[in-house]
Amino acid sequence: MGTLQLEVVTPDKTVVSGEVEMAVCPGIEGEFGVLPKHVSLLSALKIGGLRYRTGGKDEHVFISGGFADVNNDVLTVLAESAELADSIDTARAMAAKERAEKRIAGHDEKVDMTRAEAALQRAIVRLQLAQLR
Repeated sequence: MGTLQLEVVTPDKTVVSGEVEMAVCPGIEGEFGVLPKHVSLLSALKIGGLRYRTGGKDEHVFISGGFADVNNDVLTVLAESAELADSIDTARAMAAKERAEKRIAGHDEKVDMTRAEAALQRAIVRLQLAQLR
């Protein structure tokens, strides 16, 4: 079937760089799959898990928003932050989830609810991906 090059890059580092058989990205309009010979595409990404297959094995990466660009058998993901599912610290993610839930439940007018809800969503996705490893 062939492969495509996957690059997952944050402002700090390259998280994934290699040949993959396929990838599924968390687009803002829903998940979308990318196979070799995919038509050119540019999409905004939401907080979610990016799944890719290499060597017949599925791998997962946490993505905290960004953009995906597909062009000439290269999928480039420019993410605000990203981490491999194997690297997720579940204790830290659980603590972040609890903090965000307390901020949301507190109904404090000083709390930026959009930011608190995004923190909660990031923590939930991290915990879900950590269970897949």
